[in-house]
Amino acid sequence: MTISDPVGPLDRALAHADSDTDAALARLFELIRIPSVSTVPAHAADCARAAEWLAAALVELGFEASVRPTRGHPMVVGHDRTGGGPHVLFYGHYDVQPVDPLALWNTDPFEPVLAPQADGETHIVGRGASDDKGQLMTFVEACRCWKAVTGSLPVRVSVLFEGEEESGSQSLPGFLDRSSDELSADVVLVCDTDMWDRETPAITTMLRGVVKEEIEISCADRDLHSGIYGNAARNALQVMGDIVASLRLPDGRVAVGGFYDGVSELPDAVKAQWQRLPFDEAQFLSDVGLSVPAGEAGRSILEQVWARPSCEINGIWGGYMDEGFKTVIPAKANAKISFRLVAGQDPDAVRVAFRAHVVARLPVDCDVTFRDHGGSPATVMPMDGLLLQRALGALTEEWGTEAAIAGTGGSIPILDQFKRLGMDSLLVGFARFDNRIHSPNEKYDLSSFQKGIRSWIRILAAFATK
Repeated sequence: MTISDPVGPLDRALAHADSDTDAALARLFELIRIPSVSTVPAHAADCARAAEWLAAALVELGFEASVRPTRGHPMVVGHDRTGGGPHVLFYGHYDVQPVDPLALWNTDPFEPVLAPQADGETHIVGRGASDDKGQLMTFVEACRCWKAVTGSLPVRVSVLFEGEEESGSQSLPGFLDRSSDELSADVVLVCDTDMWDRETPAITTMLRGVVKEEIEISCADRDLHSGIYGNAARNALQVMGDIVASLRLPDGRVAVGGFYDGVSELPDAVKAQWQRLPFDEAQFLSDVGLSVPAGEAGRSILEQVWARPSCEINGIWGGYMDEGFKTVIPAKANAKISFRLVAGQDPDAVRVAFRAHVVARLPVDCDVTFRDHGGSPATVMPMDGLLLQRALGALTEEWGTEAAIAGTGGSIPILDQFKRLGMDSLLVGFARFDNRIHSPNEKYDLSSFQKGIRSWIRILAAFATK
């Protein structure tokens, strides 16, 4: 195979990245200094300022870029059509989480600093350093390096930066619908995920979907005295406990009828690749004070948390919960229950099946109400996709370690929006699990920033391969 740009330009782009680190850091620090907290109305002007900053940075690189207003915080859209080959859409977000509790920060959250560590690493500390300003700037800086040495990019590139990811992305679905023709691309690139470990890059190809439900069970018309009515009256908490207990079988499987409809086994090649990953199951559980896996029997932990659906009770309450003791039979009981879904499962069908499961176990004299807290299907990138294989090769070349194909137990609902527009997503992130995102003293490793830039330079070149 040959690359549309000769090897020389690729090497020069990588060399430019190495020589431009100080300037790249200065630009990142400028962006971090803008307190673009999307959940706090007082920071609306700061979110707009961050959007303007990014649009100006893209224009400086030769992109056709602009800030697009929405009913919430603005979007930034940019296009560079100087390259050939496939068309990629890079997605990131410029908004950040609130900094509370401020007293736990060692430095000003919006005055980024470099903090050398005993292990030789240096941390970039500041709110948004990892989530997601440091991550998205790795891609912007990679584009800058290509432009500096060739005047163009290896492939066609569009970018979409939003300002509401940390507050629910309320404006994004409608914006995507209105801009579908403009933003249509061969693949979406997302840099908002983690590496496998400090030495192993990863592409996340599997994200579980989610269904979230709240239920309330009502029995008597009021709380009752347990001495007078005990045994004779239904206890809403007991009913709830019985129903909740019925959701899982002793072997860890979910007992809701039809729950596994459409669920496929993990391909042998992926299972073998996961088995090669440096993952300590015992350590994974011991880190949180546990020792025995509780999911489906006979499956590895990685399978359980990445490739198998689950049911979890997120909260349950009712009756008297204040100080002291009150002998009542609760008239009402509430619970919040979520299901994580994998490819092939329909969120609407799972919701219907769950509600039927509850209603079928409801005793006489009891009623139930349901509250839908949203949901989204799982997202899976085809394992044999050409661009996926090229990205894996580029990452392996840069890091000197076989890049991992990873899953994640979490959910990114916006990826379903991209899928509905006909675009698969490649999640290539350089964060580490200890980056303390959403917490005080958030950090991004300097090596993640530097090698992240170099990685994107290589990936763009690999995508241009003929």
